[in-house]
Amino acid sequence: MFKKILIANRGEIACRIIKTCQRLGIPTVAVYLSIEGNPLHARMADESLLLPQKEIPATSYLDAPAIIELARRCGADAIHPGYGFLSESPAFAELCEEAGITFIGPKREIAELMADKWAAREKLSSLSIPVLPGHLIEENVLELKASEVESVGFPMIVKASGGGGGIGMQEVFEPSQLSRAVRRASSSASRAFGTKEVYVEKLITSARHIEVQIVADQQGNVFHLWERECSGQRRHQKIVEESPSPSIDDSLRDRLLSMSVKAAKSTNYVGVGTFEYIVDVDNKPYFLEANTRLQVEHGVTEMVTGVDIVEQQIRAASGLKVTLSGRNTPVFQGHSIECRVYAEDAKTFVPSPGNIDEFKLPTESDLRIDTGYMKGDKVTPYFDPLLAKVICWGENRQDAIRRMERVITEIVISPVETNLSILKKILNDPEFLSGYYTTDLVKNLARS
Repeated sequence: MFKKILIANRGEIACRIIKTCQRLGIPTVAVYLSIEGNPLHARMADESLLLPQKEIPATSYLDAPAIIELARRCGADAIHPGYGFLSESPAFAELCEEAGITFIGPKREIAELMADKWAAREKLSSLSIPVLPGHLIEENVLELKASEVESVGFPMIVKASGGGGGIGMQEVFEPSQLSRAVRRASSSASRAFGTKEVYVEKLITSARHIEVQIVADQQGNVFHLWERECSGQRRHQKIVEESPSPSIDDSLRDRLLSMSVKAAKSTNYVGVGTFEYIVDVDNKPYFLEANTRLQVEHGVTEMVTGVDIVEQQIRAASGLKVTLSGRNTPVFQGHSIECRVYAEDAKTFVPSPGNIDEFKLPTESDLRIDTGYMKGDKVTPYFDPLLAKVICWGENRQDAIRRMERVITEIVISPVETNLSILKKILNDPEFLSGYYTTDLVKNLARS
C-alpha cells in the first residue's frame, strides 16, 4: 500500500476516500481553497494544504502542476483524483508518472482512449459491442454534411468528445436547431475539457440508462460488480440510482455484464471503471461511454455487494490483486437506492448557494450518507452543489424505497433550497414504483 495519499478533490468524495484510507491506515492530505473556509474534507484529513487560487476558483482543482508540487512537498507517493476535475485526464496521469507519483486510476493509455468518448465508441464497436449511429464533428469544422445528418436522423444529441457527466449536451429535434446546438456544445466542451471537438449521436427517447461497475488489477484479473439503474436523471445528470436494475431481465443483465468484462479485458484495463449503456423500448442496449474513475454512485454497489470499491481502486493502483472475499463475483444481497441531495431549486435545477444554518441527517441501520458538509458550512457558487448522497439498503426493492422515503422526509437543510421535494415525488411516482421508468421521468415530474 501507499505511505501517503493526496486527494485532488473536495466535498463528499474527498471525505469518502479519507474514510477508506483511515481504515487502511494510510495518511491523507487534503487540498482546498481559502474561499471554502475550513471545509469538512480539510478537517478530516491528516494534513491539509491550500491550493493557489485562480480567477475562476473551480479551475484551481485543475491546476495539475500545483497539485503535483503539493504532493511532492508533503511526501505523498500517490494522488487520488476522486471524480470530476482531473480524474479522467491522461495528461495529469502522465505528469504523475513523470514525477514518480502513482495516479490512482488507469494508465495514461487507457485514460487517453476512454477520455475521448468518440474513440471509445469506435473501439467498442470494433469488439462487436453495439453503439448508436453517430458522426464526429472536428473542432475546426463544426458542421455536418447533409448525408451525415441523414445517416444519424432526428432526434439527435450533441456531445463533447473530451468528457462526459452531461456537460454541454444538446438535444436536437429538427434541422434548424443543429448548428446552434453544435456551437453551444463545442463552447461548453472547450471550457470544461480543453477541446472543442464534439460528435452527434442518435437520441433514444424513452430510454433507460444502465451501467456496469468493473474492477481490474495489474495481474489481468477483471471482475464485474453487477449493474446499476441510472435512469433517474435531470439535465443528463443522475439524481436517483439503484442496484440491481429493476427494469432488465437476466438475459439482458448477462449480456451487459459480459460486454463490459470483454471491453475491459480487450483494453488491458486496470483499476475501477464503469461501462454505460442506453437501453431502448425494444430492450436493445447500446454502449454510451466508459468512465475511468470512481462514479458518484459507487456507494449503491457497495451496499449490495459489501465491496469497498475505493479500497480495490487503491489496491489495483499499488500493484496488489483485487480482493472480493475469495469470490470471482461478489454475492448480491438485497436492494439499494441512492438519492442525491443538491442545493438547487427543485423545479428549475438552478443552484442555490448560501450558508447552512440547519443540517440534520438521520442515522439508522442500513443507511449510509456521504456528505462534505455540516451545520455552519457554506455552499459556494463555484462548485457542483451536491450536498449529500443518501443510500438506503433493503431486503428487497419495496423495502429500500420505503426506507428511503422515510429518510428523505426526516432530512432538514436550510436556508439553502434543496431538491428534496422532487426526490419525494420520484419515490412516490407510479412509474418509478413499477420499476420500469425512463430518463424522462424527472423532467416530467418537475413540470407537474
